[in-house]
Amino acid sequence: MGEKRFAVLLCAEDSEFVKKKYGGYFGVFVGMLGDEGETWDVFRVCSGEFPEEKELGCFDGFVISGSCSDAHGNDLWICKLLNLLKKLDSMKKRVLGICFGHQILSRALGGKTGRAESGWDIGITTINLSSSNHLFTSLQIPSMLSVIEFHRDEVRELPPSAEVMAWSNKTGIEMFKCGDHIMGIQGHPEYTKDILLNLLDRLLQRNLIQDSHAETAKASIEAGEPDREAWKRLCKSFLKGRLIL
Repeated sequence: MGEKRFAVLLCAEDSEFVKKKYGGYFGVFVGMLGDEGETWDVFRVCSGEFPEEKELGCFDGFVISGSCSDAHGNDLWICKLLNLLKKLDSMKKRVLGICFGHQILSRALGGKTGRAESGWDIGITTINLSSSNHLFTSLQIPSMLSVIEFHRDEVRELPPSAEVMAWSNKTGIEMFKCGDHIMGIQGHPEYTKDILLNLLDRLLQRNLIQDSHAETAKASIEAGEPDREAWKRLCKSFLKGRLIL
Protein backbone atom coordinates (compact mmCIF):
# COMPACT_ATOMS: atom_id res chain seq x y z
CA MET A 1 0.00 0.00 0.00
CA GLY A 2 1.25 3.50 -0.86
CA GLU A 3 1.26 6.42 1.50
CA LYS A 4 -2.00 8.22 2.15
CA ARG A 5 -2.54 11.55 0.41
CA PHE A 6 -4.86 14.33 1.55
CA ALA A 7 -5.67 17.85 0.41
CA VAL A 8 -6.86 21.00 2.16
CA LEU A 9 -9.14 23.17 0.03
CA LEU A 10 -8.32 26.56 1.54
CA CYS A 11 -11.22 29.02 1.30
CA ALA A 12 -9.68 31.96 3.20
CA GLU A 13 -6.57 34.09 3.08
CA ASP A 14 -4.10 33.49 5.92
CA SER A 15 -3.81 36.22 8.54
CA GLU A 16 -0.31 37.41 9.45
CA PHE A 17 -0.82 35.99 12.95
CA VAL A 18 -1.70 32.48 11.71
CA LYS A 19 1.09 32.54 9.11
CA LYS A 20 3.69 33.50 11.70
CA LYS A 21 2.60 31.11 14.45
CA TYR A 22 1.21 28.10 12.58
CA GLY A 23 2.45 28.35 9.00
CA GLY A 24 -1.02 29.39 7.82
CA TYR A 25 -4.35 27.60 8.14
CA PHE A 26 -2.89 24.71 6.14
CA GLY A 27 -0.41 24.25 8.98
CA VAL A 28 -3.25 24.36 11.52
CA PHE A 29 -5.13 21.56 9.73
CA VAL A 30 -2.08 19.36 9.16
CA GLY A 31 -1.12 19.85 12.80
CA MET A 32 -4.51 18.49 13.87
CA LEU A 33 -5.11 15.81 11.24
CA GLY A 34 -1.75 14.75 9.84
CA ASP A 35 0.15 11.56 10.66
CA GLU A 36 3.67 10.44 9.84
CA GLY A 37 4.06 8.93 6.38
CA GLU A 38 1.22 10.95 4.81
CA THR A 39 1.36 13.56 2.04
CA TRP A 40 -0.70 16.73 2.48
CA ASP A 41 -1.28 19.25 -0.30
CA VAL A 42 -3.00 22.64 -0.22
CA PHE A 43 -5.14 24.23 -2.92
CA ARG A 44 -6.00 27.89 -2.35
CA VAL A 45 -9.40 27.65 -3.99
CA CYS A 46 -10.41 31.16 -2.88
CA SER A 47 -7.60 32.40 -5.15
CA GLY A 48 -8.67 30.15 -8.02
CA GLU A 49 -6.21 27.32 -7.34
CA PHE A 50 -7.94 23.95 -7.82
CA PRO A 51 -6.74 20.35 -8.22
CA GLU A 52 -6.80 18.96 -11.75
CA GLU A 53 -9.65 16.54 -12.36
CA LYS A 54 -7.18 13.84 -13.43
CA GLU A 55 -5.44 13.94 -10.01
CA LEU A 56 -8.57 13.70 -7.83
CA GLY A 57 -8.34 9.93 -7.73
CA CYS A 58 -4.87 10.16 -6.14
CA PHE A 59 -6.28 11.64 -2.93
CA ASP A 60 -7.69 9.64 -0.03
CA GLY A 61 -9.55 12.60 1.46
CA PHE A 62 -10.21 16.34 1.34
CA VAL A 63 -10.74 19.01 4.01
CA ILE A 64 -12.63 22.25 3.24
CA SER A 65 -11.70 25.19 5.46
CA GLY A 66 -13.67 28.10 6.83
CA SER A 67 -13.95 31.37 4.93
CA CYS A 68 -14.84 35.06 5.17
CA SER A 69 -17.10 34.51 2.14
CA ASP A 70 -20.72 33.35 2.19
CA ALA A 71 -21.46 29.77 1.17
CA HIS A 72 -24.69 31.05 -0.41
CA GLY A 73 -22.70 33.45 -2.62
CA ASN A 74 -22.02 32.98 -6.31
CA ASP A 75 -18.42 34.13 -6.71
CA LEU A 76 -16.67 32.32 -9.55
CA TRP A 77 -14.46 30.29 -7.21
CA ILE A 78 -17.47 29.28 -5.08
CA CYS A 79 -19.34 28.01 -8.15
CA LYS A 80 -16.24 26.11 -9.23
CA LEU A 81 -15.91 24.64 -5.73
CA LEU A 82 -19.54 23.49 -5.81
CA ASN A 83 -18.84 21.58 -9.03
CA LEU A 84 -15.70 20.03 -7.52
CA LEU A 85 -17.60 18.86 -4.44
CA LYS A 86 -20.31 17.26 -6.58
CA LYS A 87 -17.56 15.41 -8.43
CA LEU A 88 -15.92 14.24 -5.17
CA ASP A 89 -19.31 13.04 -3.92
CA SER A 90 -19.85 11.02 -7.11
CA MET A 91 -16.37 9.49 -6.59
CA LYS A 92 -17.26 8.69 -2.95
CA LYS A 93 -14.15 10.51 -1.75
CA ARG A 94 -13.94 11.31 1.95
CA VAL A 95 -14.67 15.01 2.45
CA LEU A 96 -14.64 16.88 5.77
CA GLY A 97 -16.14 20.39 5.72
CA ILE A 98 -15.44 22.90 8.50
CA CYS A 99 -17.68 25.99 9.05
CA PHE A 100 -17.92 27.48 5.52
CA GLY A 101 -16.83 24.02 4.35
CA HIS A 102 -19.77 22.47 6.21
CA GLN A 103 -22.17 24.94 4.59
CA ILE A 104 -20.79 24.67 1.04
CA LEU A 105 -20.88 20.86 1.25
CA SER A 106 -24.55 21.02 2.17
CA ARG A 107 -25.27 23.41 -0.70
CA ALA A 108 -23.36 21.27 -3.23
CA LEU A 109 -25.47 18.24 -2.31
CA GLY A 110 -28.82 20.03 -2.48
CA GLY A 111 -29.17 21.70 0.92
CA LYS A 112 -29.78 25.37 1.72
CA THR A 113 -27.58 27.84 3.59
CA GLY A 114 -27.99 31.44 4.69
CA ARG A 115 -27.66 33.95 7.50
CA ALA A 116 -28.44 32.49 10.91
CA GLU A 117 -31.64 33.93 12.35
CA SER A 118 -29.99 33.93 15.78
CA GLY A 119 -27.07 36.06 14.52
CA TRP A 120 -23.37 35.61 15.24
CA ASP A 121 -22.21 32.57 17.22
CA ILE A 122 -18.73 33.29 18.54
CA GLY A 123 -16.94 31.60 21.39
CA ILE A 124 -16.86 28.16 22.98
CA THR A 125 -20.17 26.36 22.53
CA THR A 126 -21.40 23.01 23.84
CA ILE A 127 -23.05 20.86 21.21
CA ASN A 128 -25.19 17.73 21.56
CA LEU A 129 -24.16 14.63 19.60
CA SER A 130 -26.62 12.07 18.28
CA SER A 131 -26.60 8.93 20.42
CA SER A 132 -27.45 6.77 17.40
CA ASN A 133 -24.22 7.47 15.48
CA HIS A 134 -21.74 4.58 15.36
CA LEU A 135 -18.71 6.84 14.96
CA PHE A 136 -19.35 8.51 18.32
CA THR A 137 -20.00 5.26 20.18
CA SER A 138 -17.04 3.43 18.58
CA LEU A 139 -14.66 6.22 19.61
CA GLN A 140 -16.28 6.57 23.05
CA ILE A 141 -17.04 10.23 22.33
CA PRO A 142 -19.28 11.75 25.04
CA SER A 143 -22.80 12.95 24.21
CA MET A 144 -21.76 16.61 24.55
CA LEU A 145 -18.62 18.33 23.25
CA SER A 146 -17.33 21.89 23.47
CA VAL A 147 -16.08 23.49 20.26
CA ILE A 148 -14.96 26.95 19.14
CA GLU A 149 -17.60 28.61 16.95
CA PHE A 150 -17.14 31.60 14.68
CA HIS A 151 -20.00 32.02 12.22
CA ARG A 152 -23.06 34.04 11.31
CA ASP A 153 -24.27 31.72 8.51
CA GLU A 154 -25.66 28.23 8.92
CA VAL A 155 -27.09 25.22 7.12
CA ARG A 156 -30.81 25.92 7.03
CA GLU A 157 -31.92 22.79 5.22
CA LEU A 158 -30.05 19.52 4.78
CA PRO A 159 -29.50 17.77 1.45
CA PRO A 160 -32.10 15.03 0.81
CA SER A 161 -29.67 12.21 1.66
CA ALA A 162 -28.15 13.83 4.76
CA GLU A 163 -28.59 13.16 8.46
CA VAL A 164 -28.06 15.46 11.45
CA MET A 165 -25.23 14.31 13.70
CA ALA A 166 -25.21 17.15 16.25
CA TRP A 167 -27.02 20.33 17.27
CA SER A 168 -26.76 23.16 19.81
CA ASN A 169 -29.06 25.65 21.49
CA LYS A 170 -28.24 28.21 18.80
CA THR A 171 -27.70 26.07 15.70
CA GLY A 172 -29.97 23.23 14.62
CA ILE A 173 -27.42 21.57 12.32
CA GLU A 174 -23.99 21.58 13.98
CA MET A 175 -22.90 18.43 12.14
CA PHE A 176 -24.27 16.32 9.33
CA LYS A 177 -23.27 13.33 7.24
CA CYS A 178 -24.09 12.01 3.79
CA GLY A 179 -23.37 8.33 3.37
CA ASP A 180 -20.06 7.23 4.87
CA HIS A 181 -17.89 9.72 2.96
CA ILE A 182 -19.23 13.23 3.66
CA MET A 183 -19.19 15.00 7.03
CA GLY A 184 -19.73 18.66 7.89
CA ILE A 185 -18.93 20.43 11.17
CA GLN A 186 -20.19 23.98 11.80
CA GLY A 187 -17.68 24.69 14.57
CA HIS A 188 -13.90 24.97 14.34
CA PRO A 189 -12.27 21.91 15.95
CA GLU A 190 -8.94 23.07 14.46
CA TYR A 191 -8.98 26.49 16.18
CA THR A 192 -7.04 27.33 19.30
CA LYS A 193 -8.07 30.04 21.73
CA ASP A 194 -5.36 32.38 20.48
CA ILE A 195 -6.60 32.05 16.88
CA LEU A 196 -10.11 32.94 18.04
CA LEU A 197 -8.92 35.93 20.12
CA ASN A 198 -6.91 37.25 17.17
CA LEU A 199 -9.96 36.93 14.89
CA LEU A 200 -12.09 38.76 17.43
CA ASP A 201 -9.65 41.65 17.60
CA ARG A 202 -9.46 41.91 13.81
CA LEU A 203 -13.25 41.98 13.42
CA LEU A 204 -13.62 44.56 16.19
CA GLN A 205 -11.05 46.81 14.51
CA ARG A 206 -13.05 46.63 11.28
CA ASN A 207 -16.38 47.20 13.07
CA LEU A 208 -17.70 43.89 11.71
CA ILE A 209 -18.95 42.75 15.12
CA GLN A 210 -20.31 44.63 18.11
CA ASP A 211 -18.50 44.96 21.43
CA SER A 212 -21.23 42.81 23.03
CA HIS A 213 -20.37 39.90 20.71
CA ALA A 214 -16.71 40.13 21.65
CA GLU A 215 -17.46 40.36 25.38
CA THR A 216 -19.72 37.29 25.27
CA ALA A 217 -17.12 35.35 23.27
CA LYS A 218 -14.27 36.29 25.61
CA ALA A 219 -16.34 35.27 28.63
CA SER A 220 -16.92 31.82 27.10
CA ILE A 221 -13.19 31.49 26.36
CA GLU A 222 -12.31 32.29 29.97
CA ALA A 223 -14.97 29.91 31.29
CA GLY A 224 -14.02 26.73 29.45
CA GLU A 225 -11.87 24.76 27.05
CA PRO A 226 -12.79 23.23 23.68
CA ASP A 227 -12.60 19.42 23.61
CA ARG A 228 -9.75 19.49 21.10
CA GLU A 229 -8.47 15.94 21.63
CA ALA A 230 -11.92 14.38 21.17
CA TRP A 231 -12.49 16.43 18.01
CA LYS A 232 -9.06 15.46 16.69
CA ARG A 233 -9.82 11.76 17.25
CA LEU A 234 -13.23 12.11 15.64
CA CYS A 235 -12.06 14.02 12.55
CA LYS A 236 -9.02 11.83 11.92
CA SER A 237 -11.03 8.63 12.28
CA PHE A 238 -13.61 9.87 9.77
CA LEU A 239 -11.17 11.31 7.23
CA LYS A 240 -8.97 8.23 7.21
CA GLY A 241 -11.81 5.73 7.01
CA ARG A 242 -10.92 3.98 10.24
CA LEU A 243 -14.53 3.79 11.33
CA ILE A 244 -17.87 3.81 9.52
CA LEU A 245 -20.16 6.78 10.10
